[in-house]
Amino acid sequence: MKNLLLLLLLCHVSSSVKHSLKFFFTASSGVPNFPQLVVAAVVDDLLVGHCDTDIKIVEPKYDWMKTALENNPQHLEWYTQRCFEILPHVLKARMDNLKQRFNQSGGIHIFQIISGCGWDDETGEMNGFMQYGYDGEDLLALDLKTLTWVAPKPQAVITKLRWDADQVRLIDHENHLTHFFPEWLKTYVTFGKSYLLRKDLPSVSLLQKSPSSPLSCHATGFYPDRAMMFWRKDGEEIHEGVEIGEILPNHDGSFQMSVDLNLPSVPPEDWRRYDCVFHLSGVKDDIVTTLDKAVIKTNMEKPSDMTVPITAAVIVLALILIAATGFVIYKKKTAQCPPSPPDSSSELSEKLNPET
Repeated sequence: MKNLLLLLLLCHVSSSVKHSLKFFFTASSGVPNFPQLVVAAVVDDLLVGHCDTDIKIVEPKYDWMKTALENNPQHLEWYTQRCFEILPHVLKARMDNLKQRFNQSGGIHIFQIISGCGWDDETGEMNGFMQYGYDGEDLLALDLKTLTWVAPKPQAVITKLRWDADQVRLIDHENHLTHFFPEWLKTYVTFGKSYLLRKDLPSVSLLQKSPSSPLSCHATGFYPDRAMMFWRKDGEEIHEGVEIGEILPNHDGSFQMSVDLNLPSVPPEDWRRYDCVFHLSGVKDDIVTTLDKAVIKTNMEKPSDMTVPITAAVIVLALILIAATGFVIYKKKTAQCPPSPPDSSSELSEKLNPET
């Protein structure tokens, strides 16, 4: 078992770095005090910039992203056109059309385009995706292998058939999603490599709400998100009585995660046989925390200790709301570059005369 675990860890350390670029185009209807359109750019799951119809400006979040745009003005022009010239009118028309197809007269509605690409910096493999969603459900998705649209909703079938027949537009999408925009991703990684390729180790704490609650081994402040965390007994990884939490973003771009142990089931005399292990991909040494009652933090002792990760999660959720209010199409199993610009006459015609 130890040899197997070591092999898995070595494979994880030596694995190539996979980068991603995702764009979220979110149009809303009936949402009070919310922009008509919000566009967010995400590199390696890090929100690097956004714009909306209220602020009327493209806002890069990091200095390296600002420098990348200054050195590539065509990128900034593309964002500006989509945020303030083309998509606000196009997406509003498409939402109105969808309301008719779904027989809706009012209420709150969200229409979203999520597109992106992935790049494996070791193998050079590229892949892209483009998906449309409405009110939290998939509407249309582009299959790049067959260059056809998939329509899980009957209301989108008529659009699928029309878009499938537009070969010029399909080829245009393919070229941008698999060639042009992956080059943008490489550019952003080059400008932001000191930030994106860094290795930050976390602070690790043992947290417990009450003596009868599970014990949480909590790591926060690590980067990147390629990490694993587990409990061991006598040096062997255990699964029974253990619950592994998701990796969550912090407001500063770092990440946090927890792994819980059913402590009430562990006899006090066996506590020293248990330890919590945090492993960050690309880092040789793990962080090992031995189960010790003296280092456990509780709500009763320091209430603020438990609010740090919660506050961070709330802040980042407010940021993500900009990009994905009410709906997220992106699925990790299918995602790994943004919708192509209307370079062809057919694409421009489609955007200026939306029929969805």
